Amino acid sequence: MKGRVPLERALSKRGIASRTQAREWILAGRVRVNGALRTDPLFPLRPETATFEIDGAKVTARSREVWLLNKPRSVVTTRSDEKSRPTVFSILKEPSLVGEGAGHFHAVGRLDYATTGLLLLTNDSRLSAWLTDPATGIERTYLATVRGEVSPEIAGRICTGIEDAGELLRAEHVEILKASGRESHLRIVLRQGKNREIRRLCECVGHELTRLKRLSYGALTLPSDLEPGEVVRVSKEEW
Repeated sequence: MKGRVPLERALSKRGIASRTQAREWILAGRVRVNGALRTDPLFPLRPETATFEIDGAKVTARSREVWLLNKPRSVVTTRSDEKSRPTVFSILKEPSLVGEGAGHFHAVGRLDYATTGLLLLTNDSRLSAWLTDPATGIERTYLATVRGEVSPEIAGRICTGIEDAGELLRAEHVEILKASGRESHLRIVLRQGKNREIRRLCECVGHELTRLKRLSYGALTLPSDLEPGEVVRVSKEEW
């Protein structure tokens, strides 16, 4: 069994299908492994050396792909939603990312329902795990709008760190772009990427977050001409 994984996982690791989709195919009798029909999703095999057929047609592993989406507001980043809200996958129109043969694409981390901007999609689970690992420390830059006037002292507190719900939250850098009694615009850089970190930081210092947009993720920057809901493929040279 050493070096072997369940068939459903093998199809996912090779970028052929998600585990849920692979299980459905296997149970429906659509999958052959090394020429033999397999109907057990947990059948053990070595994915690196196995050959796969779906409906009698040989399929090969899909190379790693990374796409950049300009996420619109009021869209969730899960593949399905219990409240029937639209998801980033339901709004995609790019043929490479939708349909049964598209492989298993997933969002790298999450942007919450109201947050807009740069969201990465990939079919490489190891890459997404590396990109979201706090130990990697990749910078992510956001444009935030909050109610009220943010002072340099408050910006300093956000960078120093604030404890909330047993977690230490902090920004790497905060730049005040505009500040007035009505609202302030901030450029905020994170390295940790904890759940709803910017919203929680702003609430802790008494400023309600009203708008949040991610501008960059590491070396990748949201193109100014990429409309909400549109995607662009990231070339290997950009990583």
